[in-house]
Amino acid sequence: MQLSVLIKIAALWQCSFGLSQASEGAHYIAAVYEHNIIFNPDPKVPRSRQAALDHMKENLDIYEEQVAAAAKQGAQIIVFPEDGLHGFNYTRESIVSYSETIPDPASMSWSPCLQPERFNGTEVLHRLSCMAHKHAVYLVANMPDRQECDSTDPHCPPDGRYQFNTDVVFSDDGTIVARYHKQNLYFESEFNTPRECEYVTFDTPFAGRFGLFTCFDILFHEPVITLLEKYQVKQMIFPTAWFNEAPLLSAHQFQKAFATGSGINLLAANLHHPPLRMTGSGIFTPSHSVYHFDMETDKGRLLVSNVSLPTDSETGSPPTSEVCMKSQDCGKPSASKPVADGAAPGTFHGSMSSDNYTFVPVQGAEGDLTVCDGSLCCRLLYNGSHVPEELYAFGVFNGLHTAARQFYLEVCALVRCPGDTFASCGGEVTAGDQTITTIDFHLEGNFSTRYIYPSILTSGMQLDSPDRVGWEKESYVMSKKHISGGLVTATLYGRHYEKD
Repeated sequence: MQLSVLIKIAALWQCSFGLSQASEGAHYIAAVYEHNIIFNPDPKVPRSRQAALDHMKENLDIYEEQVAAAAKQGAQIIVFPEDGLHGFNYTRESIVSYSETIPDPASMSWSPCLQPERFNGTEVLHRLSCMAHKHAVYLVANMPDRQECDSTDPHCPPDGRYQFNTDVVFSDDGTIVARYHKQNLYFESEFNTPRECEYVTFDTPFAGRFGLFTCFDILFHEPVITLLEKYQVKQMIFPTAWFNEAPLLSAHQFQKAFATGSGINLLAANLHHPPLRMTGSGIFTPSHSVYHFDMETDKGRLLVSNVSLPTDSETGSPPTSEVCMKSQDCGKPSASKPVADGAAPGTFHGSMSSDNYTFVPVQGAEGDLTVCDGSLCCRLLYNGSHVPEELYAFGVFNGLHTAARQFYLEVCALVRCPGDTFASCGGEVTAGDQTITTIDFHLEGNFSTRYIYPSILTSGMQLDSPDRVGWEKESYVMSKKHISGGLVTATLYGRHYEKD
């Protein structure tokens, strides 16, 4: 018997036993792979099926290497990114040769590896299934799914087929156990939105239940919040092809923010393609993060980590710690509801992530600032080693984001300005920019939504964790003392789904 299989059997036994002993530190081993994709240079030009298979084989060969490497480290599940086998920017016609018909695992049990003759035209499913079977791992991959339809279906597209951006999950014997069709498409004209939102979960013997969603889904109520609240899913799989948008929406930054704010485990795999600002993957829990961000090289990256099983008592908040402000006693800064008393001195406006923020300059070694946008008021108490050449601003946005797709935001953000004037505030600070200023801070806002995603980003696009985060009376707060590097941004990113 192969060594990797023996390791897997031992790990499965230990973690299955641990499911009933979660309070004693039960865990499993997870892997995500940030894939340096081999693209189709002409995605809008239709190819033959064989040409599409030849292209996907180049990426599948890399997948197989990474599955083997993860299995040698004891991984029980591995996640690959969105669009990882084929790329993007296709048309409805040019994606067809890359697609396969993925059966609904809720209506049948099928291992493409063990029963390759059951369905025709499933070469990619067969290859992925055999990877999972050979290395005894659960495997999550993203690929195009084609479902034929006809005139008996009044919603059938004119070309006679539904085409979906699809996550497919294989168990450790190669059986397809889950299939999820992406709900929130991002400029993907080649794909259909499913007629009804799908809430897809699957169970594992080593870690219990996982939920599935894809890329742009993370910013919307469906299916994510329903999975969290109705289905009580505490572990999520997140294939993505994410274009980084600093200072608020870098991939790994928001992945960690979502895991922290939701109190869940998140296994996130992104594509790696720096020319399009695509990087940022990780394995995130409310208390621990392993992540990768690399804008300098063209290399993929495998991450493998122990993941603690969530418990019913887990809140998602890190251990409480105090931030001692110079102007106060060393107890907790006041967390009372901020009160607007007119425009703050020096208030100005700037664009950040295509939204019109109201900013106030952050000046001096310490301060207490409040800035408001409508009913949302954000407060910042701070002190630190403020380098004069590095400008900072404290901003608020309360309104409808309208770029790409409309959704309602409530955001409080302390940001470094990339230029030498306040007019630059809200612009992108890149990984190559070295930030020196370190600030101890207490940030709070009187949010009207309970869905808040907190993040701290430091020099070199590194992540840090709050000392304290969560609701205190009528405000959501985040505090940090002794930050790990120069501060790029500290953000409370609120989503008011009901106002979308």
